[in-house]
Amino acid sequence: MRNDTSVMSASRLLRTEALSWLSALGNVSGGESHGLVLQPLWDYLHQNHHDLLRSPLFPVALSVTTYFVLVGLYTVLDLLAPTWPSINRYRLHPDKPVTWPNIWSTLGVTVYNHLFFIFPAAVAQWLWRPPTPLPSEAPSLWSFFLGILGCMVVFDFQYYLWHLLHHRVPWLYRTFHAFHHQYNQPFSLVTQYLSGWELFSVGFWATVDPILLKCHCLTTWGFMVFNVYVSTEDHCGYDFPWAMHNLVPFGLWGGAPKHDAHHQRPGTNFAPFFSHWDWLGGTNTLPTPSGYSASEEPDEMKDND
Repeated sequence: MRNDTSVMSASRLLRTEALSWLSALGNVSGGESHGLVLQPLWDYLHQNHHDLLRSPLFPVALSVTTYFVLVGLYTVLDLLAPTWPSINRYRLHPDKPVTWPNIWSTLGVTVYNHLFFIFPAAVAQWLWRPPTPLPSEAPSLWSFFLGILGCMVVFDFQYYLWHLLHHRVPWLYRTFHAFHHQYNQPFSLVTQYLSGWELFSVGFWATVDPILLKCHCLTTWGFMVFNVYVSTEDHCGYDFPWAMHNLVPFGLWGGAPKHDAHHQRPGTNFAPFFSHWDWLGGTNTLPTPSGYSASEEPDEMKDND
C-alpha cells in the first residue's frame, strides 16, 4: 500500500512538473511569458546595475563602445590580411589593402564626429531626459526578438527613403552624403565616415524607433547593439560565412557585398539591411567582381588606395 502511495505521489509530481514546463513553453512561444527565459538576466542587471541602466547616458555609451570594439576587431583583420591569406581570401577586394592613411583619415573623422556631435547630444540627453524606468519584468523571448526585428524593418525603410532622396537630389548629395562616398571600396571605419546631418539622422531613428514601437528597454538596447553590428558588417569589406547575408535565406539581406556594390554604383542598393525595398524600387543590383569600379557619380568618389 505504501508503495502504491509513493508511486501515485511520484506520478502526480511528474505530471505537475510536465504541465509547468508545457505552460512555460507555451507562454514563451505565444509571447505571454513574463520573461521566463530573460528574467534571470534582467533580475541580475536590475539588482546590480540599476543606476547605470537608468542613466540617459547608458544607451549612448553602449552604442559607442560596441562600435569601437567592432571596428577595432575589423581594423586588426585589415592590417593582418595582406600577410595572412586565410583572412585575405574573405576580403571583397583582396588586391586593395586597407592602408594606414585610410585608417587615420577615417578614424580622425570618427573621433571628430563623436566629440562635436555625439558627445553634445549625450550631454543634452543627460540634462533633459529623465532616467529610464526599469520595469520589474523582463520581456518575453518572443517580444525581445520581434521588437528588434520590428525596429530593424522600420529603420530600414526610413534610411532607404533618406538614402534615395540624398542620391536623387544633387544638392543633398553634394552637401551631405558625398562625403561618405569618398571611399568606393569601404572598410569598417567608413561606417561612421559621415557628415553631421547623416550621423544625426541615423542616431535619431535608432533612438526614436524603439519608443514608437513601445519596446522594453532591454529590447531597445538589444536593437542598438544589433544595429551597430550589422551597420559595421555592411561596411567591413569581408564576405565571411557567418555574415548576415549568408545566414538569411532567399537574398532577403543585402550585407557587405551589396553595400560594397552601392559604393561602386551609387545609384543602386539604397536599403541598409534588407533587400525588398530595392527589389520593389528597381534599385537592386548584384555585387560586381573585385576589379569592377564603375561610378555613376565620379566627381564625388575616390578609390581607397
